[in-house]
Amino acid sequence: MNQEEQLFLKRLEDLANMADRRSTITFTDFMNLNELNILHTYAGKLSYLRVETFGGYDTAERQMAAFIPDALLIMGEDFSFPIRCVHISPANRKFAEDLSHRDYLGAILNLGIDRSKTGDILVRDKEAWLFCAESMEDFIIRELTRVRHTAVRCESVKPDGVTAVCRTEMISGTVSSVRLDSVIALAFHVSRSKISSLIPEGCVYVNARLVISNGHPLKEGDLVSVRGMGRFRYTGVRSESRKGRLFVEIEKYV
Repeated sequence: MNQEEQLFLKRLEDLANMADRRSTITFTDFMNLNELNILHTYAGKLSYLRVETFGGYDTAERQMAAFIPDALLIMGEDFSFPIRCVHISPANRKFAEDLSHRDYLGAILNLGIDRSKTGDILVRDKEAWLFCAESMEDFIIRELTRVRHTAVRCESVKPDGVTAVCRTEMISGTVSSVRLDSVIALAFHVSRSKISSLIPEGCVYVNARLVISNGHPLKEGDLVSVRGMGRFRYTGVRSESRKGRLFVEIEKYV
């Protein structure tokens, strides 16, 4: 690991030790896929704690982690992640621009907010849903008034039903096997040779874990993220041809 990754691991260790020492639940900030991979690698050493991750909705890419002491597990204590959802909509839809994820993220970071305090941003029909740390909700609602040239208004909303904002399309086709490179090639309509170079370079995560083997077998329900290309959920094999090729289905996020 480089120095930045080592510092991140040290923060994880400090939070885990604090949770154990104080018998209280501690939370990380939002983590990207590389940081989540470090967490999953490190979590195996925390037999005295349970580690859970969540990003505000089921298929969130950026997530927080909770370190939960055994004592609280035995007591069955309930908890919730300090995550809030802010709905961003144009003040006047008639004059609103078609804004991208990059536009919303840029406007938020221009407020001086660290990226680790914000989770996923879901964009649809000139609106956006931003997941953020509880401590940042009021500030964002008060200060975010413009994205590019579009005046916007913000309000706190319950994350229930936000999953419906995620647009997906079903993709089906045949592959010779459920190898990671074969399924990714089908999902993004690219050649296996292009994918075969991306995977060893550390650009692919399966369930937030870095995978560098082209032949990694996918299991039904696996969530695959490819840096610079997008993500999809592998939903499984539906049938097999007489020649042994597998007919598979993929739910791709668009």
